[in-house]
Amino acid sequence: MKKEPKGTPPLKYRRVEVSALDRGRRGKHHDLVQGILRELETLSPGSAMEIPLADVGGIGLANLRSAVHRASTTRGLEIETLADEKNFYVWRKKKEE
Repeated sequence: MKKEPKGTPPLKYRRVEVSALDRGRRGKHHDLVQGILRELETLSPGSAMEIPLADVGGIGLANLRSAVHRASTTRGLEIETLADEKNFYVWRKKKEE
């Protein structure tokens, strides 16, 4: 590393090379969302997954929906979602012809 010019106060934080950083996103819902996407990829057309909100470990609906949409976009999957008081539904969007 280069030395700092004289008169510069000591650094409070360590410096690292950007190339050494993990640039992937692995949020706290990662395992749940990856499991949902794996099953979503095997769904037959016209079917939706019903995910009980009581089974998602206290994750709020808005956070779950956001995490699933973000991950599906990364994988190139177009999805649609719907929710009621007890369940979150997700399915693959029909391809427009």
